[in-house]
Amino acid sequence: MQNASRLRSEVEKWDSTLQRIEDALELAQLGDEGLEDDLAAEVAELSRQVERLEFTTLLSGEYDREDAILAIHAGTGGVDAMDWAQMLERMYLRWCERRGYKTEILDRSPGEEAGIKSVTISVSGEWAYGYLRPERGVHRLVRLSPFDSAHRRHTSFALVEVWPDVQGEIEIEINPNDLVIETFRSSGAGGQHVQKNETAVRITHKPTGIVVSCQNQRSLTQNRETAMRVLRARLFELERQRQEEERAQLKGEYVDANFGNQIRSYVLHPYQMVKDHRTNYETANTAAVLDGQLDEFMEAYLRHSR
Repeated sequence: MQNASRLRSEVEKWDSTLQRIEDALELAQLGDEGLEDDLAAEVAELSRQVERLEFTTLLSGEYDREDAILAIHAGTGGVDAMDWAQMLERMYLRWCERRGYKTEILDRSPGEEAGIKSVTISVSGEWAYGYLRPERGVHRLVRLSPFDSAHRRHTSFALVEVWPDVQGEIEIEINPNDLVIETFRSSGAGGQHVQKNETAVRITHKPTGIVVSCQNQRSLTQNRETAMRVLRARLFELERQRQEEERAQLKGEYVDANFGNQIRSYVLHPYQMVKDHRTNYETANTAAVLDGQLDEFMEAYLRHSR
């Protein structure tokens, strides 16, 4: 019923736009000069509407409409990389806020001196996975380090991962014998009982080596359920990527996306520039990008990949 309602809503958008176009054409054929201003305004609005509808066709992947799970990991660069990971966390949270998406921090590991080692965020909203999908990969920061007493220029890296959060629709069989489940005391907020009791959960999937953890829920059961949800999403995405890679290799197009291949560079010194290396889309407004203005980069990648 949910799928039917969603599809019905989608069809209605196209039908109503088509009807408006036909009505405008009929008015234009009347040749009434008094309607020219109204027609010009209607044509401008219809052009914007058609452009929006055209763009939704780029979000035609099987899971593009679904919620997403976003993970950020500090890479090479020490404390600068951990600070960079936290900057990316803020950037994506601000982007979600701009789009009206609901976010929940599932797990967060702070750095010893500053920043974060990693964070896992649940993002809920229509097209969340479709929009965030282009963000997968290594993000590179070049700046004058605030943690270097000599104030030298440093390069830091962080890895962004994104999986579709289709929850109940994921058909992944997990053998309980393949799991190592550990509990520990939460280091985050959640009340005094969180600090005293072992409510946080870490699950290791032995065949793949995937490790997921959750400590932001109030009970051990809730954290375990959330961790299993993330594990299923990661295993699902792993299998999906494997199938895509096999198809791409058959076509001779597959390129390994390892940690050294950054998808985007954020340069704050000696000049200001954010550039996506896949599409060559760039902007000098680094402050706006780091404040969550990412739609242009996402749309450029979706058009480029199509």
